[in-house]
Amino acid sequence: MNRVVAGAVGGLLATVPMTLAMTRLFNQLPSSEQYPLPPREITETVARRAKGGERLDDRQTARLSLAAHFAYGAVTGALYPLLFRRSRNAILYGSGYGVAIWAASYLGWIPAAKILRPATQHPARRNALMLAAHCVWGAKTAMITQALTGSSGAFSKERKFSRARPGRQSRPDDVHAVDYRYPEPSTTKHIRE
Repeated sequence: MNRVVAGAVGGLLATVPMTLAMTRLFNQLPSSEQYPLPPREITETVARRAKGGERLDDRQTARLSLAAHFAYGAVTGALYPLLFRRSRNAILYGSGYGVAIWAASYLGWIPAAKILRPATQHPARRNALMLAAHCVWGAKTAMITQALTGSSGAFSKERKFSRARPGRQSRPDDVHAVDYRYPEPSTTKHIRE
């Protein structure tokens, strides 16, 4: 699968656990901090500007917020494989990428476009919630992207094994080939007994 497409699929699918984490952590905030989360705030602001100050109803806003949230997950997920080719620790790199997306968004382009106040002007617990959710998203994006592109784990090209047949030599480029014609030393002892 194309790496950018895999990243987009990874980012889209990773938005599900991210959204679940956001919902769970949001419910643990004090009531004074339970105002709409950034995806909804962003959607309300952008929709109001697009409609000349007119507000959407609650149902429209909820649907549009969810659609925009998943679309942004897909778009930013598509960028992941362009920045990270392969990593031995997808969770670590992905979480770092999630934090970078959070910073670029909530400390960067969103306040610059005057859509929301910067994260520094929101309560610390809300920032912690959003950082944790972005770590979840980033880790899952990296894991799914790597699984889809075959760059680690069970789908990896590096981990292919070939059975050597009698009279067949392993190819020099097949470094990880296993030759089943010769038993391992530990199994030889068992066979003799």
